[in-house]
Amino acid sequence: MVFCSKKKSFSYENKHASVFFDSSYSDDLGIKEKKKYLDSIDNLIGYVNVNDTITRNLHLKLALEYYYLNDLKKSLELSVKALKMSKEAKDTMRVPTALFYIGDCLRTEQKDSAYYYYLQAEKLYFKNNDYDNTAKMLFYKGYVLFYDGNYVECEVEISKALGFLSNSKNYRLIYSCNTLMGNCLEKLNDYDEALRYHQIAKSYLDLMRESNIDKDEINNYNISSVINICNLYDLKGEYSKSIIALQRVLTEELRKKWPRLYANVLSNLAFSKMKNKEYRNVQSMFLKSLSIVDSLGNKSDILYKKIYLGEFFLTQKDTIKSVNTLKEAYDLSKEIKNNDEALASLKILSAIDKKDRLMYAYSYIELSDSLTMVEKKAHNKYARIEYETSVIMDENEFLSKSNFYIVVLSVSIIIIMIFFYLLRYLKFKNRELSFLRKQQMADEEIYNLLTQEHKKIALAKEEEKAEIAKELHDGVMNRIYGVRMNLGFFNSHSDEKIIQKRKEYIYELQNIEKEIRAISHDLSKSSFFDDKDFNFLLLSLIQNQQNFSTTIFDYVIDSSIDWSSIQNIFKVNLYRIIQEAIFNINKYANAEHCSVVIRIASNDLLELEISDDGEGFDLMQDKKGIGLQNLKERVSTLNGNFNIESKKGMGTKINVTFNYHKQDQMVVFH
Repeated sequence: MVFCSKKKSFSYENKHASVFFDSSYSDDLGIKEKKKYLDSIDNLIGYVNVNDTITRNLHLKLALEYYYLNDLKKSLELSVKALKMSKEAKDTMRVPTALFYIGDCLRTEQKDSAYYYYLQAEKLYFKNNDYDNTAKMLFYKGYVLFYDGNYVECEVEISKALGFLSNSKNYRLIYSCNTLMGNCLEKLNDYDEALRYHQIAKSYLDLMRESNIDKDEINNYNISSVINICNLYDLKGEYSKSIIALQRVLTEELRKKWPRLYANVLSNLAFSKMKNKEYRNVQSMFLKSLSIVDSLGNKSDILYKKIYLGEFFLTQKDTIKSVNTLKEAYDLSKEIKNNDEALASLKILSAIDKKDRLMYAYSYIELSDSLTMVEKKAHNKYARIEYETSVIMDENEFLSKSNFYIVVLSVSIIIIMIFFYLLRYLKFKNRELSFLRKQQMADEEIYNLLTQEHKKIALAKEEEKAEIAKELHDGVMNRIYGVRMNLGFFNSHSDEKIIQKRKEYIYELQNIEKEIRAISHDLSKSSFFDDKDFNFLLLSLIQNQQNFSTTIFDYVIDSSIDWSSIQNIFKVNLYRIIQEAIFNINKYANAEHCSVVIRIASNDLLELEISDDGEGFDLMQDKKGIGLQNLKERVSTLNGNFNIESKKGMGTKINVTFNYHKQDQMVVFH
C-alpha cells in the first residue's frame, strides 16, 4: 500500500539564540554525521530555552529530521516538547502538527495511542479550517484501523477524508486515500468496488505528473497500483488480465532501480500464471524473486514468496517440497508475528501433510480462536477513543466558557448548602432511632439471603462435579482407552514402524494431558471447533478408529450441510455423541462394519445415524451404563430425539434427530 508522506520543511533561523538550521548542508551528510549535526542544534535550543515561534518551529523541524533517520525515540521527545511549548503559548497552528508527529512516532508499536493523537490533531485542524490536514489525519486513522483489522471503521474514516478532499489539489493524499479504500474493500470482499477505487487512484498519476512531482516517485505509485489491481484480478479469477498488466511493468529498469518492487511484480506474475495453469518458467520466477528479497533481508516479502512457492509445488504434485516450503513459511510467520500468513500456512499444511495434519489442524484452530478473542476485545476500543476524546474536548470547551458562572454560583451554593445542613442536623436526631431499627431489619434480610446463596453454591458445585465426570468419561477416557489398547499391542513388537507408532501414541497421551488441563481451567469453553474444519475433525475422529480396532468405519455426510450456520453448542454435543458411540462399539460390539451417517432430514432437522453389525445387547437388561446415559442426556440438551435399537447377535442402531435452529432451554455440556 502506498503511504502518504510528510512534506520536507524549509530552514529556520532563531534570531534570539543565533541558532541556524541549514537543510542544504544537512542533506549532504551521512547518517552518523547528520545525527551529530541535529544533536548539536538540539543542545543549542535547550541552552537558550526561549519559547517563541521560531524555537517551536525548530523543535518540529528537528523532530521531522530524526523521524526520517528512523530515530523514533528522539523524534517523539522533540515532538512532545513542541506540543508542551505550543500549548503554553496557545499556538493553535502548531499544536495539531505536534500531535500529528507524536502519532507518527507511536504508530508502529502503540496503534491505539497513535489513533488518539491523530484524532486530537484532526479536530484541531478542522477547527482551524485546514481541510487538507483534516483529511490527512482521517487517512492516518484509517491506516491504523486497517492494520488492526477494523475494515468497516477504516472505510468510514477514508470516506470522510475523500469528502474533505473533493476540491483539493493534494494529489498524493487523494491517491493514498483511494488506494487505502481499495485495499479496505478488498478485505471486505467487495472486489468490484475495490477495483474501482484502485483505478481512480491510478488516474491521479497524470495529475501528479503535471504537478512536477518526481518521476521516480510517480513510477513507484504506478507499480503499486498495478500490483493492487492485479491482486483483485486474481481474486476475481481473471488471471489473464493480471498477467498482461504485470508483464508490461516488468522491465529491466525496474530491476536495476527498485529490486524489491521488481521481485514483487515477478512473484505476482508467477502466481497469476500458476493460477492460470501456465506452469512454464513459473518455478524459476518464484525462486528468482525469493532470491532478490532474501538478499534485501525483507522477511515479510520472503514469507509471501515462500507461501506462493509452496502452493506451486502442490500444483506440481511435489508434496514433499510443498510441505517443507510451507513449514519454513509457517516458522517465519511466527518469527515476524504475521498471524494471517501463519493461518494460511497451517490451513494448507493441515490439508496436505498426512503425517502431522491433525497437529496442524489443532494449531490452526488454537491460533484462530486466540485471534478471534483478541479481535473481540479490541473491536470497540477506537470507538471508545473517539467518544472519550469528543467528550473531553466538549467538556474543556464548556469549562472554558463557564468559569465565570462557576465563580458566581459557588458562593450562592455554599450559602444554600449551609442552610440545608442546619435543617438536616435538626432532623437527624429524630431519624436516628428509626434508622437503627431499619438497619437491624436489613441485616436480618441480608443474613437470610446469604443462607439461600450458600445453598445455591453447594448445589452448583454438585452439578459441576457431574459435568466433569461426563466430560472425562465422554472425551478423555475414550482416548486413554484407545491409546492403552494400542500401546499394549505394540509392546510385543520391536520393529521400526511399531516404534514410530508407539511415539505417535505417546504424543497422543501428551494431547490428552493438554485436554485434561483445559477441562480443569475452563469448563465453560465450548467453541473449540472452527466452522470451516468441523467436518474435517469428524472425519479424523472416525478414520483414527482404524488404528484402535478391526472394525471398518464408513462416514457419510450430506454435502448440503453448512456447518458455519450451525452454532457450536450443537457441534460440540454432536462430536461427543459420535465419540461415545464409537468407543462403545470398539469396546463391546466386536463389529466388522460400522457406518456413521449425517444428513438433513428436513429444512431445520439434522439426523445422525450410527449402526453396526456387532453382538448387540438386551435393551431391557443393559440400559443403565453411564455411556448410554450420557448419550441420552446430550441429546436432551439439544431438545432432540434419541432412539436405539439392539438385539443380541443382531447389532445396534442409534438414531438422533434435532432442530439445529432452536436453542430454547438448552444446557451446555463440554
